[in-house]
Amino acid sequence: MTLWSRFRSWLRAAMGRSRMEREMDAELRFHIEAFAEDLARSGVPREEALRRARIEFGGIERAKEKCREARGLSLVESIVQDLRFGLRMLRKNPGFTAVAVITLALGIGANTAVFTVVNGVLLRAMPFPEAERLFLVSLTPGGGPFEWQPGVSDRDYLAFREQDQAFEQVACFTKGSTANLTGAGDPAQIPVAYVTTEFFSALRTNPEIGRGFLTGEGEPGNDSVVVLSNELWKDRFAADSEILGKTIRIDGLSRTVIGIMPPGFEFPGAKVWMPLAIRINEHNSFTRPVVGRLKPGVSPQQAQAELETFAEHQPLGPGESKKDRMAQIIPLKDLLVANIRPSLLMFAGAVAFVLLIACANVANLFLARAAGRGQEMAVRSTLGASHWRLVRQLLAESTLVSLIGGAAGILLAHWGVQALTALAPAGKVPRMEMVRIDGWVLAFTLGLSVVTGVVFGLVPAFQATGYGARRSLGQAARTVIGGHEGIRSVLTVSEMGLALILLTGAGLMLKSFLRLRAVNPGFSPHSVMTMTLDLPESTYTSASQIRTFHRRTLEELSRLPAVLASGAVNWIPLGQGLVMGTFQVEGGQRPRGFMVDKPCVSPSYFRAMGMPLLRGREFTESDNATAPGVAIVSQSVARTLWPGQDPLGKRISMEDEPKPEDWLTVVGVVDDVKQQGLAKNSEPAIYQPYLQVASTGFLSHMTFVVRTGSPPERVAAGMRAVLRNVDKNQPIAIASMDSLVATTTAEPQFQTRLLATFALVALALTIVGIYGVLAYAVAQRTREIGVRMALGAQSADVLQMFLRKALVLITMGITLGGAGAFALTRVLMKFLFEVKPTDVPTFATVALTLVLSSLAACYVPARRAMKADPMVALRYE
Repeated sequence: MTLWSRFRSWLRAAMGRSRMEREMDAELRFHIEAFAEDLARSGVPREEALRRARIEFGGIERAKEKCREARGLSLVESIVQDLRFGLRMLRKNPGFTAVAVITLALGIGANTAVFTVVNGVLLRAMPFPEAERLFLVSLTPGGGPFEWQPGVSDRDYLAFREQDQAFEQVACFTKGSTANLTGAGDPAQIPVAYVTTEFFSALRTNPEIGRGFLTGEGEPGNDSVVVLSNELWKDRFAADSEILGKTIRIDGLSRTVIGIMPPGFEFPGAKVWMPLAIRINEHNSFTRPVVGRLKPGVSPQQAQAELETFAEHQPLGPGESKKDRMAQIIPLKDLLVANIRPSLLMFAGAVAFVLLIACANVANLFLARAAGRGQEMAVRSTLGASHWRLVRQLLAESTLVSLIGGAAGILLAHWGVQALTALAPAGKVPRMEMVRIDGWVLAFTLGLSVVTGVVFGLVPAFQATGYGARRSLGQAARTVIGGHEGIRSVLTVSEMGLALILLTGAGLMLKSFLRLRAVNPGFSPHSVMTMTLDLPESTYTSASQIRTFHRRTLEELSRLPAVLASGAVNWIPLGQGLVMGTFQVEGGQRPRGFMVDKPCVSPSYFRAMGMPLLRGREFTESDNATAPGVAIVSQSVARTLWPGQDPLGKRISMEDEPKPEDWLTVVGVVDDVKQQGLAKNSEPAIYQPYLQVASTGFLSHMTFVVRTGSPPERVAAGMRAVLRNVDKNQPIAIASMDSLVATTTAEPQFQTRLLATFALVALALTIVGIYGVLAYAVAQRTREIGVRMALGAQSADVLQMFLRKALVLITMGITLGGAGAFALTRVLMKFLFEVKPTDVPTFATVALTLVLSSLAACYVPARRAMKADPMVALRYE
């Protein structure tokens, strides 16, 4: 019989159960009556004949059970009976049920919340057709002063595209670019992407309205077209149905709208896409991400082998070596999630520990309850219930509790996901739009609830049923106490070990965060407001125009009320970027591999930022294009280039082959600053006055800073007014320097908060578990306490007896947890700053905290034991 046939027979039988029961009753009574009639005809009295017939058939109910088994209803019916009985038992003990459900809701809810984020960010496929065939092609080496990003140089991309055999299409694109949108409401800076014409077809996602880019678009004179995101079209252009063919202004240039992308499409984090034509530039080498769609039947391993062969045979450029090319085929999703994956996996491991502690707690509750049901199990076993039947009944109860806890956990997870998304640092968790509770999350919660119910219910079930038929009814409840207490102690020790691991991890993260926050960035961020803008090349075509804009802006900023100093820098410390490169030293040799940041700044910049001038002077307005070139170096540059010498008056040049007018005289030394982040090394830097810089690329991006004598937020409106007076078409980004510093610590702060929250929940559950074990021991040993006190034992002796037991458990838990923490906290190495995973003070502090918390949990039951009245205790049953 097939599974479907069995199911249909079960369904028919279940629907016609009443009729079937009546038919079985009638048929069985007919057979008994017929057998009795045969006996009566042979001379057996009527009553005796009926008795013998019943004995022969073994009872109507037993015969009916066999009939049900033959019809396949026994198991289903038994499970339904178990569930109904379990619900009745849980209703009879509302306090027990509430505690168990709340405990499991915490564990399951935390796991569901984290899984919801993990599912949306890491597991859910990219929203492209056959997304599993989309890969990044990368030839960039690891290491170096910058964070590694997958990419291919323009020269290698063109060569690879010509000879590639593994991909249907490959496309190059930019990531992280911005542009100024004007003429559509207030000026705004929006994220944009420049893409080759194959980009949309490689992703197999075409504009919902209009078309994508055509071959040849992107070439000079044929690149003034643009594709908009659906969201930008609605927000800025009121979903204009006639937008196609109209022009909009981006970075001051008119571009014709040719398409609108489908809702939700913003890859790679853009709202506008513009065509990109790859051309070889002999003076600059650009490296950009490259995406490709594998051909059907081609595996990633084959594509990897082809790329490695290409990299091996591709001619090297000037100054390149083979180790400068690291051939990699990477899933496209990794471009977005590679940085967040370790954090999410760490959180998943932490909440798994919380769930294990919750399971141990509920198992302890069920063990305590099982000890009081020993007589019930013994009676049921004596009446014929099998060991498996009793185990199944108890597992049904534990699974019901877990399912109810899972349902409550989903509600907690809904709030938890909202809290996670609200607390997560802005822009640090990608694909947040994919994070939602859906069918996969509900299936995960259901599966987790069932597994959890079985896991924590097995030991209590076997303990409660293992003695039923082998012990007398009068002693059944008391003979299992020792076994229960031993298992409860093991579970409590396990809880303490897991809690210690979580607490140690949270302690290490907290210590790391506090040290990171205490780092001196090299400037004083308090009472400083910043205003960042990008001047478009189409409007500001020359360095003199840009310098005029900056001069006017600085003059008006300095006149604002409460402004103590104002300045400007092209790449603000702790901002989004920097310019780094080599330089030349007059009469000396630059150390091999030594590179510096190359910011250009205005006069008074160092005073506005609170950067101490160690030697020499600051820049002045006289350090302009007509004056001799000057520079200010950071302390690490001075120490590296001229150890033990006075750096003032030394000359350096930013050109590879400097002419006489290219030499810059060092006029000052300032302290080093943290340019890329508080956890990064301080960057050596050479500062130039912006009035002497001729490159528009160095001047178009600028951040203005003002130091105020009042809260910096009060000058924000004045700074906006200044920009409107100078150029009303320029969008700006205003933020306090304190907020920029906080942004660099936002991710470790979020990680620390979340891990600490999980650790505190684990600690609370552990304290409850320890309290439960000791309270249970006091209750079970009440008569023993009475006997001891009747024989002369003092309250202190009773206290010592229970504290000795508690200290044994605590010692074992600390030992087990310490060993586990020593082994597992190494996974935090990547997240720690100036703290070792085996930091002894942290281990000691956490262990002491757990010991004191555990002893506090022991106090109430131990005090209850001390105050026991011997006469009452001797009568206790």
